Amino acid sequence: MITVLYFARLREALGMGTERIALPATVRDLEGLRALLVARGGAWEQELAPSKPIRAAVNQAMAPGDTQIADGDEIAFFPPVTGG
Repeated sequence: MITVLYFARLREALGMGTERIALPATVRDLEGLRALLVARGGAWEQELAPSKPIRAAVNQAMAPGDTQIADGDEIAFFPPVTGG
């Protein structure tokens, strides 16, 4: 099982801040996890689409899409932060 956290507008759009997911054997990295979530359709497909700028962290460290993930990991998805 992995723990997936959603922050900011993702939490609002998806209606949850956290969930636990049994990691399928076919999902080995962040890109694969994102594709799995997008396949849910609806708000998932809209908010996590590959064209959307979404940042991710694995075990509280910023991570690119090809970062390997495994059971026990904590994955966080959040929109990029802007400010001035």
